[in-house]
Amino acid sequence: MKTLLVLGALNGALAVILGAFGAHGLKARVDESMLATWATASEYHFYHALALLLAGLLAKAYGVSNLVTAGWVMFTGMLVFSGSLYILVLTGQKWLGAITPLGGTALIIGWLMLAWSLFKHA
Repeated sequence: MKTLLVLGALNGALAVILGAFGAHGLKARVDESMLATWATASEYHFYHALALLLAGLLAKAYGVSNLVTAGWVMFTGMLVFSGSLYILVLTGQKWLGAITPLGGTALIIGWLMLAWSLFKHA
């Protein structure tokens, strides 16, 4: 639980830093399409940093280990989804776009696990 809370807070800060870097540092270096890709990565990164905080707080409140598992699945999805998009923009390696949906799938599974855990235990 505590680890999810710390990861959520750190990733919230990182999402803001990377979002600002994309808005200011990449503007002159990449085209509009790549800037939009970076914006999507940082937006999802930030939303799921908040989701990690939510999962950690709910796990603490309800004492349900499945909520912790849901948080870890979301964390993995966030790393793969946003991470692959960040690297794609920085390197131009388009094949990384094939990995992104795996991260998106993990994000969806994490949200569904969160919903199921709350349905069963809250």
